[in-house]
Amino acid sequence: MKNKLRQNEIWKFLMVAAGTILFSTAINLFLTPLGLYNGGALGISQLIRTVLIEYLHVPIPAKIDISGIVYFILNVPLFLLAYRGVSRLFFLKTGMSVLLTTFIVTVIPVPDPLIIEDPLTSCIIGGLMYGAGVGLCLYAGGSGGGTDILGIYFSKRYRNFSVGKVNVLINGVIYLVCALMFNVETAIYCIIYAAISSFTVDRIHSQNIMIQVTIFTKQDGVASAIMKEIYRGVTEWKGDGAYTHEDTNVLVTAISKYEVNLLRRVVQRIDPNAFIIYNKIMNIDGNYLKKL
Repeated sequence: MKNKLRQNEIWKFLMVAAGTILFSTAINLFLTPLGLYNGGALGISQLIRTVLIEYLHVPIPAKIDISGIVYFILNVPLFLLAYRGVSRLFFLKTGMSVLLTTFIVTVIPVPDPLIIEDPLTSCIIGGLMYGAGVGLCLYAGGSGGGTDILGIYFSKRYRNFSVGKVNVLINGVIYLVCALMFNVETAIYCIIYAAISSFTVDRIHSQNIMIQVTIFTKQDGVASAIMKEIYRGVTEWKGDGAYTHEDTNVLVTAISKYEVNLLRRVVQRIDPNAFIIYNKIMNIDGNYLKKL
């Protein structure tokens, strides 16, 4: 059992690394070449880089993008929040992602000439890649750092928060600054990119996808197993089979999408013949715990 858990965590670290490479590459290939800005802490880092180079004229080698270094510095206080407010594994995975992002953004050169010259196409492809990469990191129990840490932290404590929503709120401020510092067109393209990436994050990050599960079983002990092993509340009542007229236990619970396979294993271990219905739900009012 310990070996399986260790192998599972190794795969998750590899998923975080793959997601980080994906979203970092999206920034270097599709966003930075067009003079557009990412959202979150990385977007703030890019704005600081622009101010230092173009307004304060700080001498920085042309082939080095210091936004990656600034991004690492901004993440230092957030690491403490990740460690204390979420979990140790989340902290380790996020730290690895931030270090990898810093290296890729700082060292990997921006392509010249442009891969795609049309800004709208770049925003769409870059947004999909970035969102998929960040979503993969979150799915594996880590994050890309920056505002993703805040998104995870608040989504665990407040029912109506999600990582995508937190990013949209912070990005709104960043792109308002872009409109004031540069031009409205730059801000609009950045907003399109942010909207696509945030939507993609929330589709992949299954913590934000809630599922209502209805279970029909003739075996006792399923409800107690769900409460003990998945830590979800269960409502149970007695039913009667319309065809067989046999007594049936009807159970209803709400879980997140990433808990579906775990619930299926728990139920089928006790009753291989259980009938299970899954329904995606939009919102829950009441005592529903969001778990990483």
